[in-house]
Amino acid sequence: MDAPPNRSPGPLHRALAVVDEGFDRVYSSRLNPMYQSGPLAVALFLVLLATGLYLLLFYRIGAPYASVSRIHDQVWLGRWIRSLHRFASDAMVLAVAVHGLRMFVRGRSWGPRALAWLSGLVLTAIVFVIGWTGFVMAWDVHGQLLAEEGARFLDALPIFSEPVVRTFIGERSMPGAFFFLNYFLHIALPLGVGLVLYIHVSRVARPRLLPPRALAWGVTAALLAVAVLWPVPLAPAADPGVVPDGVPLDLFFGFWLPLSRRLPAWAVWSVGAVVIGALATAPRWTRPRAGPQRVPSRVDPRLCTGCVQCTLDCPYEAITMVERDDDRPTLVASVNPDLCVSCGICAGSCAPMGVGPPGRDGRDQLTTVRTFLTEVRPSAEDVVVIACSHGAGGAGFAPSFDGAPVLPVDCAGNLHSSVVEFLVRGGAGGVLVAACPGRDCWNREGPRWTRARLFDGREAELKERVDRRRVQMVQAGLGAHGTMIRALADLRSEIRALDDLEAESHIELEAECVVGPSAVTGVGEVGS
Repeated sequence: MDAPPNRSPGPLHRALAVVDEGFDRVYSSRLNPMYQSGPLAVALFLVLLATGLYLLLFYRIGAPYASVSRIHDQVWLGRWIRSLHRFASDAMVLAVAVHGLRMFVRGRSWGPRALAWLSGLVLTAIVFVIGWTGFVMAWDVHGQLLAEEGARFLDALPIFSEPVVRTFIGERSMPGAFFFLNYFLHIALPLGVGLVLYIHVSRVARPRLLPPRALAWGVTAALLAVAVLWPVPLAPAADPGVVPDGVPLDLFFGFWLPLSRRLPAWAVWSVGAVVIGALATAPRWTRPRAGPQRVPSRVDPRLCTGCVQCTLDCPYEAITMVERDDDRPTLVASVNPDLCVSCGICAGSCAPMGVGPPGRDGRDQLTTVRTFLTEVRPSAEDVVVIACSHGAGGAGFAPSFDGAPVLPVDCAGNLHSSVVEFLVRGGAGGVLVAACPGRDCWNREGPRWTRARLFDGREAELKERVDRRRVQMVQAGLGAHGTMIRALADLRSEIRALDDLEAESHIELEAECVVGPSAVTGVGEVGS
């Protein structure tokens, strides 16, 4: 379990953990929208597609504002559908922002995860372009302001022979080609979202594209209620040649307008280039520089039985089965180092301990736990906490937690079930395995496979000879200190009850075996 050392969480990470814990208390970890920000964005995108199809039925390129006005006048249908479309787009931007921030703060932007990070940036850019074209299609003062600012930025580039901004000074009517271009982009770009989304999740197995139904429908119902009760007002119509003043800006798509309007176009381009460059190169400058680097898993072909369990459990499809180069009839596991994130989940899946990252495969874990038992010497009253260093209330960063000795792991999914058996048979009264919340695992599926191996018989399973009453598992985020305290107290209470029951059973058994003097005499008499 000598994992590449995880740095102690920084201020942003700890602040995020506090927010996560607050949402956990309200929604539970399963329905926590913070954990579901990516899938929520996809669900909201589907809402946008459904509402957008209805709006397109009534939209006319030749009369953009008038057609939007007619939709707004449909009190019983069009008005709330338009409002739901608007609110869902804003919520989607919020979900994308939260998702990107979580990935960045938690250090999931480098190495094999770089493709997901970069494709996520492309998805974000596409979402904003779709939103901006939608506002322009309405051709109200907000859409006019977006169009004029875009034209001003384009004029700063040596592309067009005539200034594009002249289109909006009112010398002549707005060309139909302008509205057709926005219409085309607004329809075509969503098709590109599907392609980039496929790339975004292409390196993960079993991607969760949608949140739990309760959360998806709950968010949709909440947005629908807001759309019905507080529909989006119809802004004034655009008036080319008149500089719009007091424009009701959309916070999520037009947040940059107050600043950009005060800066020259070259300055906006410069700031944008710096921001985009910093985000695009994040996989390089966020990569940890200090300490041992994460090394991909490796396979010992002598121990591999060809069972394919590591292939099934790998969350990143980094392991495949290939032909052997010896005379054994089975296949052998092979790790693709370009896809492996060194999560170590494969080590927990291998019964003969033949695969895993160097220093963290099953055999290495047994060596570590032997040393741990020698140094700590837990008693029958002690509970050993096996803590994921990415969550578990921060227990993995200290040698003990609430008086219980701690054995840290880089991911609960890396844990081999033999370690739990070794601790119980080595004198510990019980073992509490602390993993991240199931929907927020740093390695996606660690808690899922750990629970299956400990309690559901999944390979490599915890052997039946281990008393399951002395083993418990808790899922807790980094800020879930209270959850850890309660889980530890519950297990300690159960172990005390088990010890009392076993002691009572032992006393009763001895009492039944005691032979009194009369009995001895009687036996003697019979024998005589």
